[in-house]
Amino acid sequence: MVLIQIRKSFFGLGALLAMLLAQPADAQLFRSTAKVGTTAGQFLKIGVGARSLGMGSAQAGMMGDLSAIYWNPAALSRLAVNGEIAFHHADWLADINYDVLAGALPVGQLGTFALFIVSMRVPEDIVRTVEFPEGDGRLWNASSFALGISYATNLTDRFSIGLTGKYVHEAIWTEKANGFAVDFGTLYRSEIRGLSLGASISNFGTKMRMEGRSLFFNQDPDDNIGTGPNNVPAQYRTTDFDLPLTFRIGIAYDVFDQSDLRLTTAVDATHPNDNTEYVNSGMEMAWREIVFARVGYKSLFLRDSEQGLTWGFGVHYGIPNVAQFKLDYAFADYGRLKNVQFFSLGLKF
Repeated sequence: MVLIQIRKSFFGLGALLAMLLAQPADAQLFRSTAKVGTTAGQFLKIGVGARSLGMGSAQAGMMGDLSAIYWNPAALSRLAVNGEIAFHHADWLADINYDVLAGALPVGQLGTFALFIVSMRVPEDIVRTVEFPEGDGRLWNASSFALGISYATNLTDRFSIGLTGKYVHEAIWTEKANGFAVDFGTLYRSEIRGLSLGASISNFGTKMRMEGRSLFFNQDPDDNIGTGPNNVPAQYRTTDFDLPLTFRIGIAYDVFDQSDLRLTTAVDATHPNDNTEYVNSGMEMAWREIVFARVGYKSLFLRDSEQGLTWGFGVHYGIPNVAQFKLDYAFADYGRLKNVQFFSLGLKF
């Protein structure tokens, strides 16, 4: 009976969110992908937290984890701790390093405050040109980071809101771009035991444009060194790009929560401004809230996606009246791009 209930609940949630996405003739699910690659700050689309990613990134309606700073800041108000810090690392594609450091502190009736920094680094490599395909003696690299602060509060015993403000920076070789963005989220704990609903908007902000010394050059307007002005200082003007605005709506439900065992399912519907809509789904099984097993499927309905199955596990060990230590791992299949592995370390006070 329990297995039947699990299957009905899990697929029922998926069907509900699929209906939210659907429009006549599947116009939205299968619309053109002409806007793919037209936004800056692509690192802002990489998920945070091994727990979250092991569950297929279905987190808009989930609670109890500091990674909510990325998925839905409203959920920070439901951290049942005095304080928490966490470090997340991903062995990203093409040997790129992706790290997140975050900390949260509830302040009584004032709400919960959190700080975070996100860093992505591309390994240094040699500069290759047509004349020097093996390198011209110079080296280049690229990096991106975001620094932000979040605030969340409970407006009622069931409804929460959260807000994040962040500074975004990207650099490649001698060029760089800066921007600012905000995230906003809401979370509702239903009267139905174990059911919660959440929604969030991420990366609503300024446009970004690359600037730097490599864009400067000297120009001869009439292309004749003997006439008119020569060596006039000039500059290439690059294009402005939007940030990757993302809207999420999600449901999480404790299918089974008795004695030492808990089973939670979650489904998110996601609408990005630079791709087709898609659905994330996942499950988490916990034994005594100490040992966790997770599985999910990411980017269902996303056109030409290489993403799919995810899974992971975790161990949370607490020392009474001292702290709780958290270790989580997740694996995500990226098809022809191989796979990505995520690690999270956390400490709850």
